[in-house]
Amino acid sequence: MIFSTTPTIEGRTIREYKGVVTGETIIGANIFKDFFAGIRDIVGGRADSYEKVLREAKDSSLREMMERAQAMGANAVVGIDIDYETVGGKGSMLMVATSGTAVVI
Repeated sequence: MIFSTTPTIEGRTIREYKGVVTGETIIGANIFKDFFAGIRDIVGGRADSYEKVLREAKDSSLREMMERAQAMGANAVVGIDIDYETVGGKGSMLMVATSGTAVVI
């Protein structure tokens, strides 16, 4: 499966458009990660625990989108957009939503 944020794949012809595909992942933030991220905010540095959660949520959302594209008979997804949002009370959860167009190349 080829993924691209561009509307085409260079050197390849899109033979068929299958439709829009999406993937969504919502992950809760752990209280200990919040605590240690808060400490890191005070002393400086990167919040590795949050970065790891972000990567996991993005990968899960892309995987879900890929599975939907494959079920439609596609072998690529073009025009991919990835959105990150906080949801829930006090932004306690992270949502990653991906969307793109499933195609056959």
